[in-house]
Amino acid sequence: MSQDPPVVRRQIEIINALGLHMRPADKFVRLALQFQSEIRVIHDNGDEFNGKSILDLTSLAAECGTRLDLEACGPDAEAAVETLAALVSAGFYEDENGEELEPPR
Repeated sequence: MSQDPPVVRRQIEIINALGLHMRPADKFVRLALQFQSEIRVIHDNGDEFNGKSILDLTSLAAECGTRLDLEACGPDAEAAVETLAALVSAGFYEDENGEELEPPR
């Protein structure tokens, strides 16, 4: 009997002023690629995007204030969702002008 991999889902909100443009999408994808789990970003209209694809994430066109569902399925799903949600809630470490901030160590 095989056991289905765990699925973890959490709602996130894009809080950085410039939204999910190329730089934050790149940060998200680089982080997502560190996990084995499949990562999906789900828009409230039902559209699903591959969280490990820069093309998918930039086509999302998520502006500041957009609420999305983050879903991971796999052996490290809990850690993936926790880590990616923390990146989003930190505003992708950007200031209000899109300039890079130093992440805490």
